[in-house]
Amino acid sequence: MNQEKTPSVLFVCSKNGGKSQLAAGLMRDLAGEAIAVYSAGTKPAKDLNPQAVESLTELGIDVTGEYPKPVTGEVLDTVDTVIVLGTEAKLEPVEGKRFEVWETDEPSERGIEGTERMRLVRDDIKARVQTLYTELTGN
Repeated sequence: MNQEKTPSVLFVCSKNGGKSQLAAGLMRDLAGEAIAVYSAGTKPAKDLNPQAVESLTELGIDVTGEYPKPVTGEVLDTVDTVIVLGTEAKLEPVEGKRFEVWETDEPSERGIEGTERMRLVRDDIKARVQTLYTELTGN
Protein backbone atom coordinates (compact mmCIF):
# COMPACT_ATOMS: atom_id res chain seq x y z
CA MET A 1 0.00 0.00 0.00
CA ASN A 2 1.21 3.48 -0.84
CA GLN A 3 2.20 5.28 2.38
CA GLU A 4 2.71 8.67 0.76
CA LYS A 5 0.73 11.49 2.30
CA THR A 6 -2.42 12.40 0.41
CA PRO A 7 -1.97 15.79 -1.27
CA SER A 8 -4.26 18.43 0.20
CA VAL A 9 -5.51 21.69 -1.21
CA LEU A 10 -7.38 24.67 0.21
CA PHE A 11 -9.41 26.80 -2.20
CA VAL A 12 -9.98 30.32 -0.92
CA CYS A 13 -12.15 33.18 -2.17
CA SER A 14 -13.57 36.12 -0.28
CA LYS A 15 -17.04 34.78 0.61
CA ASN A 16 -16.53 30.99 0.24
CA GLY A 17 -19.93 30.95 -1.41
CA GLY A 18 -19.01 30.76 -5.09
CA LYS A 19 -15.61 30.32 -6.70
CA SER A 20 -13.86 28.41 -3.91
CA GLN A 21 -16.90 26.14 -3.54
CA LEU A 22 -16.90 25.55 -7.31
CA ALA A 23 -13.23 24.64 -7.22
CA ALA A 24 -13.65 22.37 -4.20
CA GLY A 25 -16.69 20.62 -5.68
CA LEU A 26 -14.96 20.11 -9.02
CA MET A 27 -11.78 18.80 -7.38
CA ARG A 28 -13.67 16.42 -5.09
CA ASP A 29 -15.56 15.10 -8.10
CA LEU A 30 -12.35 14.62 -10.10
CA ALA A 31 -10.01 13.38 -7.37
CA GLY A 32 -12.27 11.32 -5.14
CA GLU A 33 -10.07 10.18 -2.23
CA ALA A 34 -6.81 11.02 -4.04
CA ILE A 35 -6.71 14.62 -2.76
CA ALA A 36 -8.00 16.08 0.49
CA VAL A 37 -10.02 19.18 -0.46
CA TYR A 38 -10.91 22.16 1.70
CA SER A 39 -12.50 25.52 0.95
CA ALA A 40 -12.76 28.70 2.96
CA GLY A 41 -13.36 32.42 2.67
CA THR A 42 -11.52 35.48 3.94
CA LYS A 43 -14.93 37.08 4.68
CA PRO A 44 -17.36 34.14 4.66
CA ALA A 45 -20.88 34.82 3.44
CA LYS A 46 -23.99 33.41 5.11
CA ASP A 47 -24.89 31.03 2.32
CA LEU A 48 -23.54 29.48 -0.86
CA ASN A 49 -24.23 31.29 -4.12
CA PRO A 50 -27.30 29.47 -5.55
CA GLN A 51 -25.99 29.93 -9.11
CA ALA A 52 -22.69 28.29 -8.14
CA VAL A 53 -24.56 25.34 -6.60
CA GLU A 54 -26.77 25.07 -9.70
CA SER A 55 -23.79 25.16 -12.07
CA LEU A 56 -22.26 22.19 -10.20
CA THR A 57 -25.58 20.34 -10.12
CA GLU A 58 -25.61 20.60 -13.94
CA LEU A 59 -22.43 18.48 -13.91
CA GLY A 60 -23.91 16.01 -11.44
CA ILE A 61 -21.89 17.41 -8.53
CA ASP A 62 -23.83 17.72 -5.27
CA VAL A 63 -22.55 20.20 -2.68
CA THR A 64 -25.44 19.73 -0.25
CA GLY A 65 -24.24 20.34 3.29
CA GLU A 66 -21.45 22.71 2.26
CA TYR A 67 -21.46 26.15 3.83
CA PRO A 68 -19.12 29.16 3.87
CA LYS A 69 -16.26 28.72 6.33
CA PRO A 70 -13.51 31.09 7.47
CA VAL A 71 -9.84 30.56 6.70
CA THR A 72 -8.28 29.25 9.92
CA GLY A 73 -4.73 28.64 11.00
CA GLU A 74 -5.70 25.01 11.53
CA VAL A 75 -6.72 24.44 7.92
CA LEU A 76 -3.70 26.38 6.64
CA ASP A 77 -1.47 24.08 8.73
CA THR A 78 -3.25 21.00 7.36
CA VAL A 79 -2.92 21.63 3.64
CA ASP A 80 0.12 21.70 1.38
CA THR A 81 -1.40 23.76 -1.44
CA VAL A 82 -3.35 27.03 -1.13
CA ILE A 83 -5.22 28.39 -4.15
CA VAL A 84 -6.78 31.85 -3.95
CA LEU A 85 -9.51 32.36 -6.55
CA GLY A 86 -10.00 35.86 -7.85
CA THR A 87 -8.42 39.09 -6.67
CA GLU A 88 -10.94 40.04 -3.97
CA ALA A 89 -9.67 37.64 -1.30
CA LYS A 90 -6.43 38.74 0.33
CA LEU A 91 -4.33 36.06 1.93
CA GLU A 92 -0.65 36.06 2.75
CA PRO A 93 1.37 33.19 1.29
CA VAL A 94 2.23 30.58 3.91
CA GLU A 95 5.86 29.55 4.15
CA GLY A 96 6.52 26.05 2.89
CA LYS A 97 3.20 25.78 1.05
CA ARG A 98 2.48 25.93 -2.64
CA PHE A 99 0.56 29.19 -3.04
CA GLU A 100 -1.17 30.40 -6.19
CA VAL A 101 -3.64 33.12 -7.09
CA TRP A 102 -5.96 32.19 -9.93
CA GLU A 103 -7.28 35.33 -11.60
CA THR A 104 -10.46 33.67 -12.75
CA ASP A 105 -12.54 34.66 -15.74
CA GLU A 106 -14.97 37.44 -14.81
CA PRO A 107 -17.71 37.43 -17.47
CA SER A 108 -19.59 40.26 -15.73
CA GLU A 109 -16.85 42.57 -17.04
CA ARG A 110 -18.15 41.66 -20.51
CA GLY A 111 -21.79 42.20 -19.53
CA ILE A 112 -22.50 38.48 -19.01
CA GLU A 113 -24.55 37.79 -15.89
CA GLY A 114 -26.61 35.11 -14.20
CA THR A 115 -26.45 31.44 -15.07
CA GLU A 116 -24.39 32.03 -18.20
CA ARG A 117 -21.78 33.95 -16.19
CA MET A 118 -21.57 31.18 -13.59
CA ARG A 119 -21.11 28.49 -16.24
CA LEU A 120 -18.19 30.40 -17.74
CA VAL A 121 -16.62 30.90 -14.32
CA ARG A 122 -17.17 27.20 -13.53
CA ASP A 123 -15.62 26.05 -16.80
CA ASP A 124 -12.59 28.31 -16.32
CA ILE A 125 -12.09 26.93 -12.80
CA LYS A 126 -12.70 23.36 -13.99
CA ALA A 127 -9.85 23.55 -16.51
CA ARG A 128 -7.50 24.91 -13.82
CA VAL A 129 -8.62 22.23 -11.34
CA GLN A 130 -7.85 19.51 -13.89
CA THR A 131 -4.33 20.89 -14.37
CA LEU A 132 -3.79 21.13 -10.61
CA TYR A 133 -5.09 17.58 -10.13
CA THR A 134 -2.54 16.30 -12.64
CA GLU A 135 0.26 18.26 -10.95
CA LEU A 136 -0.67 17.03 -7.45
CA THR A 137 -1.25 13.38 -8.31
CA GLY A 138 1.01 12.84 -11.32
CA ASN A 139 -2.00 11.36 -13.17
